[in-house]
This record gives sequence, C-alpha cells and structure tokens, in this order.
Amino acid sequence: MERTTCCVVGGGPAGMVLALLLARAGVAVTVLEKHADFLRDFRGDTVHPSTLALLDDLGLAERFARLPQRRVRTVQLPVGAGRSMATVGDLSVLPGPYNYVAMVPQWDLLDLLAEEARREPAFQLRMNTEATSFLIESGRVTGVRYRTSDGRTGELRALLTVACDGRGSLARSRPELGLHGFACPMDAWWLRLPRNEGDPRGLVGGAGDRFLTAMIDRGDYWQCAVLIPKGTDAERRAAGLDRFRAEFAAAVPWIAGRVHTLHSWDDVRFLDVRLDRLRRWYRPGLLCIGDAAHAMSPVFGIGINLAVQDAVAAARHLAEPLRRGTVTPYDLRGIQRRRRPTTVATQALQRAAHARVIAPVLQGRPPFGSAQRAERLARLLTRSRWARRLPAYFIGYGALRERPPAVALRRP
Repeated sequence: MERTTCCVVGGGPAGMVLALLLARAGVAVTVLEKHADFLRDFRGDTVHPSTLALLDDLGLAERFARLPQRRVRTVQLPVGAGRSMATVGDLSVLPGPYNYVAMVPQWDLLDLLAEEARREPAFQLRMNTEATSFLIESGRVTGVRYRTSDGRTGELRALLTVACDGRGSLARSRPELGLHGFACPMDAWWLRLPRNEGDPRGLVGGAGDRFLTAMIDRGDYWQCAVLIPKGTDAERRAAGLDRFRAEFAAAVPWIAGRVHTLHSWDDVRFLDVRLDRLRRWYRPGLLCIGDAAHAMSPVFGIGINLAVQDAVAAARHLAEPLRRGTVTPYDLRGIQRRRRPTTVATQALQRAAHARVIAPVLQGRPPFGSAQRAERLARLLTRSRWARRLPAYFIGYGALRERPPAVALRRP
C-alpha cells in the first residue's frame, strides 16, 4: 500500500507550485500527472507579475529569466473609424521590476518548477500516471486509485488529496460540491500567424464578422485567440477556410498577407469556453483549486494567475496542519473563504465583459450599446495614466495577491 501526506492530482501550474511550496515546508507530496511530459500547445503561457514576484521569492528569478520569453507590457485596440491602434492598458505604469507579463511556453515553466522541486527529499513526481477515482472511507477521501500508461493500476493513500486537474477534474463529478455554471456567449479558436518586425507590440485586439481576436506577441509569431459565437464551430468550419482567412484579414488588415499560412483547419484548435465554479471546494480529505474549483473565461487572460494564487494560499494555510498530520474541514474551508471572493469578483467582471462587449460583437452589434460610447471609453483609457493603471494592475496581480509560507522562501 502506497502512502504520502499530500497527493496532488495534476501537474499544471497550480499543482506544481503547490507541490514545490509544500515540499520545501517538509511535507511529503506526490504529484500524479497523466501525460509523459508537459509539452502541450496552446496552453496558457502568460506569467504575470504576481507569479514573477513569487519566483523571485523562491530564488528562481535568474533561472526563469534565462528561459526563452517575450515581455508584454501593453494592451492595444483599434479605435475610431481609421482603426488606429490605441494603448488601453500599460503595465509599464506599475512599479518595477515586474511590470510586464512574460510570455513563456508553459512546459518550460513547469520543467523549471519540477526541476527545483526534485531537489526536495519530500517531493515525488509520477508522470504517465492518471488518477481514475477517489478512495473514500467513512465519508472521507483517503487517496486515489490510479492507472499508468502501460496499464498498471494501484492505490495511493494520502492525508489530503488536492485536485489540480483542471475543468475536467474528477472532483467535479462529486454532487456534494455543487458545480454552478454561467451562460457563456462564445467558444474560442487558437491559431498562429507569423509576426514581422514592424508589427504592433504586446497584446493586440481586433474585431471581425461575428468574432473577436486577441493576438499575443510571441516574438517571431502571433498566438491568436479568436472568439466565435457559442456552438458555431462546426457551422463556421463548414463555410470554408478561405472565408475565415478573408474575415480575419478584414478584421486585422495589417496581417492580411499572412493568413495564407493557415493551410488547413488542423491549424485551428477549438476550445469549449466555460465559466463556472464549485459551490463548495472541499470535503473531508479533498480540496479543489485552480480550474478544478473555478473554470475561467479567457477574458483578461488571468486564469493561470488565479490558479497560482490559489496554490500559494493553500500552501500557506496547509503547511503546518499537514506537518502535524491533522487536516480538518475547518482548515480547508479557510482556503475557500480566502479565495472565493476573488474568484466571484473576477468572474463577475468576466460576465460583465461577456454581456457588454463580447456578446454584442458576436451578434453583429456595437459594444457598450453604441460605437460612439465604446470609442469614448477607449479614448479615456488611452489618455489617462490612472485609467490605464487599473486594468494593468488587475491583469498583473488580480484582485488579491497571496504570500507564500515563510518556510518555503529561498534566495539564490
């Protein structure tokens, strides 16, 4: 019978940050990751100022800085009849040194966290190992059953199991946790287009025929998210790739000469966008954080930031109880009470953006009720340093910044 103190299900950013912090605190922690490696394309690659500051606190800033990355400081939107690019968010107005978002392939960040965690005797990472169900005894989750890629099965018992396995989490099927969803007006396509030296920089937005695009500056290419009306993926694909190329070129004229690099629909990945959260993030022996507790919309691009901050808060609350060997529902409830208001506020802002901006554009109507009103708001954001500071701070740090447990801090 295999045992550990804390079993972390899922080796994404939340799971790896939590495992590293707990291992440094002397807690025996085992991470189960169903894939053989971290190499997945079109995952969230944004490392926000709050996470950059955390890496600095953990003594990893210099090693992180050596990873291939692009620094994004501005959010630009086309404004007015001439569609001139205007900066509506500028992270450079935030205090340094981390006044930017680092665009780093997520697998590089996860490899860095795993490499550092392996230095801790209390840490174990088991790749190719998928949790298939929970072990439950007397109403308490006591671990998981797992299956490896070669077909072997087993059981891992734990004082606490933490679900960090995203919106497809095993825990979400537990009726006592109460999954509550919100209407979402869009799905998303992910694709890449080449970037030229004279292109705009940072995060650039655009609008077309019933779609919105957000283009992330990755140095030699643009990582593009295209928002389309919910449930229209098959219909729009059936209309043909040539039509989509033409629509994209009309929405973002300065990149029109490069849409031909989309050779087939295989170059366009689909994401079913969800916005939901659990009413209860825990039960005895089990805690959910990150997307397992609250699936976020891609609006504002802060889902990863929220998940990492969940992990930091969980580590601070749980390190001492786990070392003592007694984790109570009261300990777990404290984490939800700490993080839930931030989640609710963030999702409320995302829902407002859905209703006021995204849904109207996807329905062929102007955002904010009229084109003139939208243009006035954009110009206010571009002209006022303080108006630009608010969205910059929200993108960079979210609504609440968490601090790691002191025992986990390191300096290089």
